[in-house]
Amino acid sequence: MSVERNSGGQAALLALGALGVVFGDIGTSPLYALAGCFTGAHLAVSPDNVFGVLSLIFWALTLVVLVKYVSVVLNADNKGEGGVLALTALVVNTDRESPRKKLYAMLGILGAALFFADGAITPAISVLSAVEGLQVAAPASQIPVLPITLLVMVGLFMIQKHGTGSVGTVFGPVMLGWFAVIGTLGASWIVRDPRVLLAINPVDALWLLRQHRLESLAVIAGVFLTVTGGEALYADMGHFGKTPIRYAWVTVVMPALLLNYFGQGAMLIEHPQAISNPFYLMAPSWALLPLVLLATAATVIASQAVISGVFSVTSTAVSLGLLPRLHIEHSSAENVGQIYVPTMNWVLMVAALALIVGFGSSAALAGAYGLAVSGAMTIVTPLTLSLIKSRYGRESLPLRAGIALLFIVDLAFLLANLTKLGEGGWLPLSAGLTIYWLMQTWQRGRSSVLTRLLREQKPVQDFLDDLKRDPPVRVPGTAIFLDAKASGIPRALLNNIKFNRVMHERVVLLTIVTREEPRIPTAKRLNVTEVGAGILRFVAHFGFMESPNIAEILRLAESHGVPYEPEKTTFFLSREELIPGRRSDLPPLRRRAFIQMARNAQVVADFYGLPPGRVVEIGTRVEI
Repeated sequence: MSVERNSGGQAALLALGALGVVFGDIGTSPLYALAGCFTGAHLAVSPDNVFGVLSLIFWALTLVVLVKYVSVVLNADNKGEGGVLALTALVVNTDRESPRKKLYAMLGILGAALFFADGAITPAISVLSAVEGLQVAAPASQIPVLPITLLVMVGLFMIQKHGTGSVGTVFGPVMLGWFAVIGTLGASWIVRDPRVLLAINPVDALWLLRQHRLESLAVIAGVFLTVTGGEALYADMGHFGKTPIRYAWVTVVMPALLLNYFGQGAMLIEHPQAISNPFYLMAPSWALLPLVLLATAATVIASQAVISGVFSVTSTAVSLGLLPRLHIEHSSAENVGQIYVPTMNWVLMVAALALIVGFGSSAALAGAYGLAVSGAMTIVTPLTLSLIKSRYGRESLPLRAGIALLFIVDLAFLLANLTKLGEGGWLPLSAGLTIYWLMQTWQRGRSSVLTRLLREQKPVQDFLDDLKRDPPVRVPGTAIFLDAKASGIPRALLNNIKFNRVMHERVVLLTIVTREEPRIPTAKRLNVTEVGAGILRFVAHFGFMESPNIAEILRLAESHGVPYEPEKTTFFLSREELIPGRRSDLPPLRRRAFIQMARNAQVVADFYGLPPGRVVEIGTRVEI
């Protein structure tokens, strides 16, 4: 999508939509972030400390979000798409000869794994912190916060299968109202003590860091909570484009966030005891209940954006061969980007509910939050540096020097969040590393299986010679054999002739290739070549943001002179039964994990949407 070509009105509408999808996470951080800076570090609520924390927040939002993401990283798009996997594919594709190519690929996989780990904790802390406002609104009523939060979370995950298209149109206006309210709340306290605006002076931040030395790492970890969600600006770029996201950040989101944080600071200088819940205590008593309802709506929207992001990254990871085949449903006929992945939905729901019950409060959960997303955001910087170097060479040296300085900021946040390992940070980090290990296991396992299958393929010319010497019976119709690599003759075809002694009049060897770019134009989708003896080879190209559709491929083949007759077409698939072998490329634990994942992968016929009555599966035992 190239929003630069859109009119001002269209860009404004897209910016409004971006408010509801892109900025939900970072926009709800004021609910818990500033309090976390003080409580997590056991920092006294004094005017000097408040100024120091506000200064750190201002420069974090400026350097990490405004400079790094809005000004630089948004330019590192993969044909309009963003996110760590899209960036990794672009870097690897641009710098194919680099000896660091393997390292870049590993970093990209790790970034995606850490994003998955963040996918459960963000909804948990966001919704829990919003519902906790009920205790502020009615402190004597003993409102059951945890049960209400759990009900909201269950309802959120239950509606995922229905898609978000019907409610998506209200997300933007609700978030616009949210930012207007939090900005107004902050401004109402700033006018009572305008001195807090002086905290934009970086000297206050440096004073705090120098005064508290090692203890300031916990403060920095709390400050990082104010920028979590900044990665969504890049990840969701493909939905809205660069200009609307930049416009929304500069004109609405950043001003509202700064007003609210500085307003909380002004209130804390006057009422230090309000550190227990500074966000809700900013509001007058009559506005507390409406504010809780608005905050709950905002956090549900923020959670929806994260969940949808997990679905999108899952689909991309499956396309790139980093995860097993999973059942993916398209929840909107108009918007191909709206998908639903049942397996990931229920995994996220169970994980989020467990986090809410296990930690019990947003303050406790803040200790676990930040480490995984900090790692994911840190990974983006060296990948962006590599891309800029490949694109612009020596001319980009000043820009790369500036980004290298931002990398120091990333590392500082990562180091600070490592101090939270004992407070729960170990949980998302362990989850991220486990997911990374599983993704690496699947990738290596599939490569090992493919190598063994290709080793047993018969060369095309040898196969054609065998057909001349001992021709099988030819039967009417078309047979389509899926072939992992467009090279030899797939085992399913060899076994069909070996055991059944028949061969269809027309045989199609179909290979589906996922390219390292988001989408492939229809004109470049399909290559058709003639092998001989009535055999054709189809090589279909898809981008990592696309779902392969075999019916579409066969309809495209008609433009190449190959008629598609569904009632006369049979699909032959090879189903591999993996068994442990004496020699394996995988260590025992990886091998067991890979075999288990392969057994739980979606059946090929269902994944590609093949008609059940036209599919023949031929089993093959493969030692691994």
